[in-house]
Amino acid sequence: MDSKEKQLTELLGLTARTLTHLTASMTSMSFELMRSEDEVTRSAGRRMIDRMATISAGLDEHWRLIGELTGVQVSQEQVETVHEIQLQRKVVAPIGGSAS
Repeated sequence: MDSKEKQLTELLGLTARTLTHLTASMTSMSFELMRSEDEVTRSAGRRMIDRMATISAGLDEHWRLIGELTGVQVSQEQVETVHEIQLQRKVVAPIGGSAS
């Protein structure tokens, strides 16, 4: 594999990993919604879990193909799971100036 192919393979792996983490986070949030006392909210949580299961099945295919490209078989279950998402305030300096 040449350098560009390696970079593309790495990019595919990173993208699939990010999508896997996003799916896991949304599924977790959907289970939280199902704890609601509001039936509409619980129903939305159930529908979202069904959608996430469909997306997860598609991600399994991504991982299978990435494994074929790299010669290393990696299942979705082997991908590091996100346990906690922390939002941090990021100070961004304006163009041509300094952050306050």
